[in-house]
Amino acid sequence: MNLNRFQAERQDRWRRLDDLVRRAGNRPERLGADTVRAMAGLYRAAAADLAYARSRFPGEPIVDRLEDIVGRARLVIYERHSPRTSIVEFATATYWRLVWERRWFVGLSAALLVVPGLFGYTFGFTDPDAAATYLPEGFLWVREAETTDQGYGAVGLAGFSLFVMTNNIFVTLLTFVTGLLAGIGTTWILLQNGFILGAVAGLAIEADNGGLLVAAVAGHGVLELSCIVVGGGAGLSLGRAILRPGRLTRVDSTRREALRALQIFLGTAAWLVVAGFMEGFLSRTGIGPWPVAIVGLVTGVVFWGLVAWRGAQKRAVDLAAR
Repeated sequence: MNLNRFQAERQDRWRRLDDLVRRAGNRPERLGADTVRAMAGLYRAAAADLAYARSRFPGEPIVDRLEDIVGRARLVIYERHSPRTSIVEFATATYWRLVWERRWFVGLSAALLVVPGLFGYTFGFTDPDAAATYLPEGFLWVREAETTDQGYGAVGLAGFSLFVMTNNIFVTLLTFVTGLLAGIGTTWILLQNGFILGAVAGLAIEADNGGLLVAAVAGHGVLELSCIVVGGGAGLSLGRAILRPGRLTRVDSTRREALRALQIFLGTAAWLVVAGFMEGFLSRTGIGPWPVAIVGLVTGVVFWGLVAWRGAQKRAVDLAAR
């Protein structure tokens, strides 16, 4: 079914539902029992239409229109959510759906991190002295250190974790904000970080410090890199909205995608807090590589499992799922 036919066959009932919602206001009981039942039926049909439109016509104005109608109808029929309920819904459904809908951009973001990472690894492994001149001093410990235990006490570990959280959240924020530069800024940040990470890995392997590298980064790194990749995907999607606004104006397309990118950033920031705690209290305490690697693998499976499970669900729309 094409877009024109989809709208032509359903727009009368959307208008009917919109009219009933406006008449109901905050008191649907004023419509009478029969009319409320009719409104509920129209709401369920519109929710199904929204799910279909999101799947078949992403980025089209009709999706925004249906989200508005279905969202307002839900508030009338089911009453308003408390802030706590809204937060739970965002954390368990909305965030994952937003990431899943941008999965191709997330995949591109991962490629922009991995490909230069391979070049960086080759450079670091084959010419470590030259590679070291391109890296910040803070990364060069991988050539000489013998343990990940840096001698921090509980207070020191907490402070280190806070520093890591702040830095990672800033980097992730930067990856999607620079999407406003038509995605060029996001691309550059991903390429640069990918090369640095690869070069550090090359230095560590060349120095026979591979086990130390795993112990230092695997526990938190899988989750941390996953978050950066998601942030990059949001930035690239924002760049696409600017370059190819579709039937929307460029301003409306950018505003629409920027709102969703901001939601993705807020959800991702929460996971970066988890990664920061893991880096401070797991990756910097001298634990061997195998336990750390297992923790990293588990957190990665959980994160991407939620993207695939919660994000890919196409029930009668997250707005209507109650």
